[in-house]
Amino acid sequence: MDFTLNWASILRELITLTVVIDPIGSLPVFYFATAAVPAALHWRFALRAVLVAWVVLMFFLVAGQLLLEGLGLRFGSFQIAGGVILFLFALTMIFGDSKPEQEIESAERDHLSGAVFPLAMPSIASPGAMLAIVVLTDNHRHSIPEQVVTAGLLTVVLLVTLVLLLLAGKLKRVLGSTGAGVISRVMGIILATVAVDAVLGGLDAVGALSLSATQ
Repeated sequence: MDFTLNWASILRELITLTVVIDPIGSLPVFYFATAAVPAALHWRFALRAVLVAWVVLMFFLVAGQLLLEGLGLRFGSFQIAGGVILFLFALTMIFGDSKPEQEIESAERDHLSGAVFPLAMPSIASPGAMLAIVVLTDNHRHSIPEQVVTAGLLTVVLLVTLVLLLLAGKLKRVLGSTGAGVISRVMGIILATVAVDAVLGGLDAVGALSLSATQ
């Protein structure tokens, strides 16, 4: 099977993954979760969080759709549900409390355990990111090489997240909590657009299946 890189699609997937993972939005969570952690361990804290998030999201990339099909659920229906949830998630980013504020309230300062919760989940590997990665790797629409490209893009975004966490001290002086909140809301608007597109794609998929069943 011939495989040609579609740069427009790659750019769209990169933007989508950046929005749902929201590397900048995770900075305030990192600041709080590392408050009781010695500065010398901050790099280990960041590395552990990103590795856990990568494992979780890669699991959904590889097995998310297989799990749905094993349960007898149509992917189009999941795509619609995922789009609706992504849209609601985007609304909370735009109108409600920002992601960092929600997660900081439930965080526990317990040395490196904070790298798993709340930093890795649900800050980096958020429910929105889990749903988005399944939508972007639809086995019926994308070949294995295309899914490998998506996995590579996911890894790139998480590496960027790791770099930002490692530079958290310097970035805090530049952005501050208010700046991170503003950027999260802008990303929420972009995410809402992505969510609507996912719903429309799901409706097309369900409609196509229904049409083929009646013929």
